Amino acid sequence: MTQDASTNRRIVLAARPHGMPTAQDFRLEQAPIPAPAEGEVLLRTLYLSLDPYMRNLMDEAGTEYAPGLALGQPMMGGTVSRVIDSRHPGFGPGELVLASAGWQDYAVAAGDTLTALGDLPQPSLALGGLGMTGFTAYVGLLDIGQPQPGETVAVAAATGAVGAVVGQIARLKGARVVGIAGGADKCRYAVEELGFDACLDHRAPNLAGRLAAACPDGIDVYFENVGGAVLDAVLPRLNHHARVPVCGLIAHYNDDAAPAAPDRRPQLMASVLQKRIRMQGFVILDHYAERFDAFRADMQAWLDAGRITLREDRVEGLEHAPAAFIGLLEGRNFGKLVVRVAPD
Repeated sequence: MTQDASTNRRIVLAARPHGMPTAQDFRLEQAPIPAPAEGEVLLRTLYLSLDPYMRNLMDEAGTEYAPGLALGQPMMGGTVSRVIDSRHPGFGPGELVLASAGWQDYAVAAGDTLTALGDLPQPSLALGGLGMTGFTAYVGLLDIGQPQPGETVAVAAATGAVGAVVGQIARLKGARVVGIAGGADKCRYAVEELGFDACLDHRAPNLAGRLAAACPDGIDVYFENVGGAVLDAVLPRLNHHARVPVCGLIAHYNDDAAPAAPDRRPQLMASVLQKRIRMQGFVILDHYAERFDAFRADMQAWLDAGRITLREDRVEGLEHAPAAFIGLLEGRNFGKLVVRVAPD
């Protein structure tokens, strides 16, 4: 089922997952191309962002900041899209925009929900390093983590869309950076290409011991987006007055029962209290109005100067989005995961 100009392919939620999603939880179907009403535009999806938060939306409860998807509803997702038809005065056919068109070829959107992108040399970066994931790294690290020169910053999922940017910004701010990633290849990339001081494979034995050796002076900032065994290893290494920005817990997104492991909550709360640790969750949607312009200016300047490296893991074809998303939850992606839905 290939893309054409007469039908709209879309991937919908076919069933609610129990644990890790499977291919049977998604359905690829065809529908008529929608027509825009007054104040709306018709969009053609060029690039689709795949992100861990989408797993939460597959559950009926959803999250506090986004409702769960209804069965039969197209999967949600940020997109770089081309305007095909417009009934909004602010946009004309051919313009490139940032949208939330979801997992489909075509979508109608209100014009006031779109962001014009102009002529970006690599438009897909608006979904990653110059978009939500880069912005998440920037706000979480600089506003909550507040790394100081000479401090040690540890980051989980160190070669992912957020973690790779966290580590590089921390290095720019003069911190020592220790990454944690899944696999020797990813760890080698973090050190040799991204400039991390060290990177540890969380799949190898004795993560806690290796982390202690890599952080002899403890950890001052831990950027948390994983949880699970990684947090267990990090917790004893946190210094007094450490800062812990929390933007995700991907290790737990597929939990469908209480974990069998020992309850770590008493240890966590004791550490937070006794070491005066600042642990703060944040949702990046809250920060666009006040911080996005500064982020874009800083990130573009770092990119232009060659001080930041952004890696994409690009998948070709909308039909491959479910498999790629499952791989994301399993840690198989290497960089920001983007689906190229249509040629630009």
